[in-house]
Amino acid sequence: MKLTFLGTGTSTGVPQIGCRCEVCTSSDPREKRLRSSVMIEVSPGRNLLIDCGPDFREQILRAGAPPLSALLITHSHYDHVGGIDDMRPYCYPSSFPVYCLADVARDLRERVPYCFRKHLYPGVPTFDIHVIDPSRPFTVDGIEITPLPVMHARLPIIGFRIGNLAYITDCSAMPPDTLSKIHGVDTLIINALRREPHMSHMNLSQALEVIRSAAPRRAFLTHLSHGMGLIDDTRPLLPPGVDIATDSLTVEIP
Repeated sequence: MKLTFLGTGTSTGVPQIGCRCEVCTSSDPREKRLRSSVMIEVSPGRNLLIDCGPDFREQILRAGAPPLSALLITHSHYDHVGGIDDMRPYCYPSSFPVYCLADVARDLRERVPYCFRKHLYPGVPTFDIHVIDPSRPFTVDGIEITPLPVMHARLPIIGFRIGNLAYITDCSAMPPDTLSKIHGVDTLIINALRREPHMSHMNLSQALEVIRSAAPRRAFLTHLSHGMGLIDDTRPLLPPGVDIATDSLTVEIP
């Protein structure tokens, strides 16, 4: 299994519009972050997409426009679903499968109602929505996926465990049951917004505490803002086995 980081930035992306800080003005390509999303190659020609933000078109073209088998959605904030209309090339000849919580399914139908009408305008993207029970594993083409419930401030959202990989973003608090589900995983990907505390995201110290408790073989930090600081200044603060994800980074998952 192979994972590609399509984007590793927070909702504003990095650089942030109008900001002149040292991160946003850096010429280092590692500091350029599109909105968070990953693609997981579970076998040749079978790729799962997690989240589809407003940068999706640019991200998938940059990745070579590979085939996609399904979309998994963590939650319905715009930076995670804003690119849904750009999935239309993947919606033919049949509706594209989407796996999400019930509140996300409702939000999608409200945001892009033209995709779900009885009488569809020719050419609109169409989706086959599968509502996830956050307490039970589900399968996509025979692949078992375990939802990982976490809190995003007061909003219940989910991450996903697929084999030896756990992907969690926008988490501010992790229930003990979810921590037990990721304990000892080979590869943990988790959000760390910045160094300072935030009301709806874990900061660096909180993410490192979760990593310490989960004890993965390795971990990558994602959903970063410019508030994390430059990569070369932040990496010395990280313990062994923890690194900062960058856009287009690809990692093998055993």
